[in-house]
Amino acid sequence: MPLPGTSVPGPVPALQAVFWDLDGTIVDTEPYWIEAEKELVREHGGTWTDEDAEELVGQALTYTARRLQQAGVDLPAEGVITALTDRIARRVRQEVPWRPGARELLEELSAKGVPCAMVTMSTGPLARLVAEQLPAGTFRLLVTGEMVKHGKPHPEPYLLAFNELAATVPGLSKARCAALEDSYPGYTSAHAAGLPTVSIPHFVPLPPDPQRLEWKTLAGRSVQDLENIVSAQAGARP
Repeated sequence: MPLPGTSVPGPVPALQAVFWDLDGTIVDTEPYWIEAEKELVREHGGTWTDEDAEELVGQALTYTARRLQQAGVDLPAEGVITALTDRIARRVRQEVPWRPGARELLEELSAKGVPCAMVTMSTGPLARLVAEQLPAGTFRLLVTGEMVKHGKPHPEPYLLAFNELAATVPGLSKARCAALEDSYPGYTSAHAAGLPTVSIPHFVPLPPDPQRLEWKTLAGRSVQDLENIVSAQAGARP
């Protein structure tokens, strides 16, 4: 989903592009999702626990819909998704809960001409709602849940985003990109797509993995930090 007004200067030498998750990485909307899930299940006479909700963090909305149907929500899958996203959108319109450091890093990337893509399992309207709160051109394109057959943790969302961005960034190389993700399904998706991936766990801890690059927060992080990752990955290649 290319966005209008996204012409940018040529990228910096080391880092060609950055791929961003939305919920939990750019905005702290996971509590909104959990509250919406609990409300919807309760309205249909069921029970939904924090543990149930944590299982869905980072998953495709089609999977979320199936789980809520199993919990008693008597709506078709599209109805479940619409009911949830409408509630989230209402909350976001009232206040955008930015994650620490996300806007600052996006601003620096934009200032240095590094294209960014949003890769989210949220719907297009919700992704655009957040993107519109940022300066025009912050994101070169959006890939949203309804655009893919297989959601995260499958690599399709990131592969689609990379291929679409490659059509506008000559010589785009996965090795010179970075992906930022907070959830394990998201990390798995980006990593399987062949992108150097940084995990920034937030709502749900990720399983231990000494091979995974992890930051505690984006606060204080810079384009130079991402360039260092790309350079280190390149240096590690045989």
